Amino acid sequence: MISKLLPVKKPSSISNYTRILSIAILVLALTSSTYAQTSLPPRPADPYADPAHDIYNPLRYIASNALTSVAFALILLVALAQTFLTWKIGGKSMLAMVIASYTFCVGLGLRFGLHAQPESKGIYIAEYLFVVLSPCGFIAANYVLLGRLSRWLRCDRHLLIRPQKITLVFVMSDVVTFLVQAAGGSVSVSNKASTSLTGSRIFLAGLALQLVSFLFFSILYVRFLLRVYKLEPTAWSRDQGKPFLQDWRSLAMAMVISCIGILIRSLYRTIELSEGYLGHLATTEAFFYGLDTLPLFIAIAIYVPFWPGRYVPDIEELKALEEKWKLEGAGARDEEKATSSATGSERVEGVNERLPVEN
Repeated sequence: MISKLLPVKKPSSISNYTRILSIAILVLALTSSTYAQTSLPPRPADPYADPAHDIYNPLRYIASNALTSVAFALILLVALAQTFLTWKIGGKSMLAMVIASYTFCVGLGLRFGLHAQPESKGIYIAEYLFVVLSPCGFIAANYVLLGRLSRWLRCDRHLLIRPQKITLVFVMSDVVTFLVQAAGGSVSVSNKASTSLTGSRIFLAGLALQLVSFLFFSILYVRFLLRVYKLEPTAWSRDQGKPFLQDWRSLAMAMVISCIGILIRSLYRTIELSEGYLGHLATTEAFFYGLDTLPLFIAIAIYVPFWPGRYVPDIEELKALEEKWKLEGAGARDEEKATSSATGSERVEGVNERLPVEN
């Protein structure tokens, strides 16, 4: 009875996404531990002597604390800056990115543990999960942002998918590919070669699907910008004359850069896993930072000066604006009809005056 009287607030797609993310990571961490209980040869006396040939070292190298410190500090600074901007300016649509920035920091921080214990499979599993799966939140934030931006510009008709459905369609695809990667990751950590190979193939399929999905989204976004530029000159130049940081086109270009960074990382991860966990890309730390961490850092750091909250209102304000625009549009149509009707009456009266009067 009480539930009928009280309004039920539907969870947002972002909160659903983060809930699924946290549950999947927890389940995956628990299930992965079952694969670590396989008998293997004795461990080497010194794990630092020859990590490249140490079968107990999942990285096949010793993680550099110096590189980890730099990467951890940079990502954490971005996460803190985005948190402050969300609190100070707004921009709740970017919460998925903010949360994922912190979980990405957790993954990077675990590399300190891998340096101290290079043969720890438990630390490796946790590090790999947080580092590889956290960018799903970066991707989801871009999905949400495009829908909000198109509605705010009142140019949503130039999208191939309705803005209200963009978040649902692409975030759901992101969640599906995330779960596929999680399932593959839970199997790939097995010490049994055949089981590990199956898991890596499943994981590769998830990465490839994510790459294809985000590539399609990026094409859709570029098409949207080109159509607004060509067909909506008023919307395109609405902020012309304003400072650079206040022009919505600055945000649009920032989103392009973010998409490029994510695409580079997704392509790298797909090629890396196609080579296998012991391939050249996977066992070279420089590639991890140069083609994974750096592009992702750029993809999220670009939004700090061009924070979406400066340009696009939050969903509650956006819905209020849309209702206002509908009322204004209805009023304009009524006025146009009234004017048209009055003009028609005047024309009829004029014709009647010109007609000869019969006696």
